[in-house]
Amino acid sequence: MKENEITEKIIGCAIKVHSNLGPGLLESAYKECLFYELIKSGLVVEKEKPLPLIYEEIKMECGYRIDLLVENSVVIEIKSVDAINDIHVAQVLTYLKLSKCRIGLLINFNVVKLKDGIKRLIHGY
Repeated sequence: MKENEITEKIIGCAIKVHSNLGPGLLESAYKECLFYELIKSGLVVEKEKPLPLIYEEIKMECGYRIDLLVENSVVIEIKSVDAINDIHVAQVLTYLKLSKCRIGLLINFNVVKLKDGIKRLIHGY
């Protein structure tokens, strides 16, 4: 499955979750529901995937975790905040770099229309 097809499925599942729950809940609630929907849709998903930092020859377990990793290629970072800001974008870009994934979705569920809370990010290699 290509990255665009995967992100399309992810966004469809996220919209379903947002339509059912609406804004205002904790990130953890959206993460669990989106995880469920993605699995139900047939995608391979890892939740809270540990992400080590490799510096020169040292591998450090710094506590970084990807909210959801889909098909081992798309990083999803879930937020429930008033507004996405630059630090959220930087976080996803860092996860993309460390995981060697190219595509990331930053999804803020604390919006009236979910399409206004989705940011697709690309890290080139």
